[in-house]
Amino acid sequence: MAEFVYALCALTSMVCAVLLFRGYRQGRQRLLMWSALCFLGLAANNALLIVDLYVVPDTDLFLVRTGSALIGMVVLLYGLILEAQ
Repeated sequence: MAEFVYALCALTSMVCAVLLFRGYRQGRQRLLMWSALCFLGLAANNALLIVDLYVVPDTDLFLVRTGSALIGMVVLLYGLILEAQ
């Protein structure tokens, strides 16, 4: 059951990223691009969680997972700061 929830979280993050990219393509509002890149990082984090727990359980991918989420959040923070100026 937990695998299903993790996969659903990854899928939801990916769908959000795709929808944000589509919105960016139509309106060219850069904040949508930064948000889409953030959700892409969060989707990678969720996908890596599945890989870490179920595909290669003997290998610890904690730093890689956390790094992808951190990169996504830093990209969004950078975009927010850039758009505020």
